[in-house]
Amino acid sequence: MSSEIEPRPPLPPFDAESAALKARMAENAWNTKDPTKVSLAYTPDSVWRNRAEFLRGRDQIITFLKKKWEHETEYRLIKEVWAYEANRIAVRFVYEWQDNSGQWIRSHGNENWEFDENGLMAQRHASINDVLIDESERKLIWEGQLRPDDFPSLTELNL
Repeated sequence: MSSEIEPRPPLPPFDAESAALKARMAENAWNTKDPTKVSLAYTPDSVWRNRAEFLRGRDQIITFLKKKWEHETEYRLIKEVWAYEANRIAVRFVYEWQDNSGQWIRSHGNENWEFDENGLMAQRHASINDVLIDESERKLIWEGQLRPDDFPSLTELNL
């Protein structure tokens, strides 16, 4: 790894506390909807599978995220650790968003993450399913970009 890459703690190997912190940091970054900020958590040559799209590198990640958040408005995300070991973390997540026609969608997914020694994500494999919901069915509602610390988890929300 290049010496110009700054470590992104927590670093592997992960324990329960550091895996949960890494997941929350990822959640917070994604909830900003800032593609450049999000991309900095990944290695410069990070490999992604997101649904049926395959990406490599930060430039492709940024392009993908810009397009995503142009289409997915009112985006709110919660991540929860499912499992961890050494330099890998598996999370489940739910996000709610509104498409450009006004339809609300709840997306349920799982991600498998692999990190390098600097705590940057080298691989991200995401499987995601969408469910149409009415606005009255929304559960991920809070003020501001970031989920408040006292907001319920996915488990507490029965998601």
